[in-house]
Amino acid sequence: LLCYGTNAQSPPLQCMLTGHWTNDLGSNMTIGALNRKGEFAGSYHTAVTATTNAIQESPLQGAQDRTNQKNQPTFGFTVNWKFSDSITVFTGQCFVDKEGKEVLKTMWLLRSHVDSIQDDWKAT
Repeated sequence: LLCYGTNAQSPPLQCMLTGHWTNDLGSNMTIGALNRKGEFAGSYHTAVTATTNAIQESPLQGAQDRTNQKNQPTFGFTVNWKFSDSITVFTGQCFVDKEGKEVLKTMWLLRSHVDSIQDDWKAT
């Protein structure tokens, strides 16, 4: 995910999660301000899906690591998709690249609802 509006001439002192983000597939999210515990809320609007349902902006909840006060923090968040019976968890780190752009490098895991334990194999 790449941040909108980063000033490449003056690299930020710290990579900040708060703001608007987009990825190379056109998905975008907004992350609100962190509270004292390092928790945040926001929204995610995916550009890709495996369902035929209409895509809807979905809520996200997350936390940034507050024990390590380094300038490129780790974080995680959960998206509860409004348009499907699934939830995705993301984990990653916020980086400042050589050009001063803030970049989120993430991994994700999606869990879909299944009707029986026998179908568990195809749910994640």
